[in-house]
Amino acid sequence: MSGEPPAQPPTPIAFRRVGSIEECRQVEEVQREAWGITTDGVVPSTILRAINDNGGLLLGAFADSEMVGFAFGFLGREEGKLFHHSHMTAVRPAWQHRHVGLALKARQRDEVLAQDLDEIHWTFDPLQSRAAGLSVRRLGGTSDRYYPRYYGTMTDSINEGLETDRLRLVWRLNDPKVDARLRGHLPKPAEYEARLNASEALIETALGPAELRRPARVATPSAPVVNLEIPADLASVRERDSGGTRRWREVTREAFSWAFDAGYVVDDFATVIVGNERRSFYFLERRS
Repeated sequence: MSGEPPAQPPTPIAFRRVGSIEECRQVEEVQREAWGITTDGVVPSTILRAINDNGGLLLGAFADSEMVGFAFGFLGREEGKLFHHSHMTAVRPAWQHRHVGLALKARQRDEVLAQDLDEIHWTFDPLQSRAAGLSVRRLGGTSDRYYPRYYGTMTDSINEGLETDRLRLVWRLNDPKVDARLRGHLPKPAEYEARLNASEALIETALGPAELRRPARVATPSAPVVNLEIPADLASVRERDSGGTRRWREVTREAFSWAFDAGYVVDDFATVIVGNERRSFYFLERRS
């Protein structure tokens, strides 16, 4: 395990609960900027404030008086267990790649633990390698549930033209692995390469149009650890390979569904260099 230090924003940022309706309106602005929403789809300030004041949690990241990011969620319940459902986390484009999202999730963890809850759940697009890198690799979350077309049709710039399949992420806040990952103790690249070589591929892929990798077929491995490849950069696929995005969605949907039915759980995620190619993989372990 590497001793990578915990990532912190390079510019002083204050993280705290959102209070006034004016700050809730700033959350609307961040939603529009982060997701390119031009019509409907924004959670309005009135709903944000009502939930925040009645058991929910709306956190803001502030540089001086400007909100640069937020995390919003509410109480969830499944089979009698209470947890926090993190519905949205977003950062203004100018502040992305500065670890603001990571710091927001760390603060969210502290706030939820103070509510005597030990799990946070959220959903994310399994084809987005950055989201997987944060949710699974950096935060230590796991997943065993796949939701096809979860949000129906969405028209923002990130989701437009893409079926809204989602992974359900479970973040067990008291798990020693979660604590270690938040402290920056991550597997080294060589460890991920070794794990990739020791695992069986759930999806067979090959280079396709524009020298971009495409999935060919879903395998049915029986090894205790399998890997599931996704695009290292979905934006490039959408821009340069018109049929590739749909193919990736269809094949990964089949692969995740098969794996979860067979008892596998998403355990980790990594982007590694294979040959001269940058490739991204989930690692899934079979659980009893």
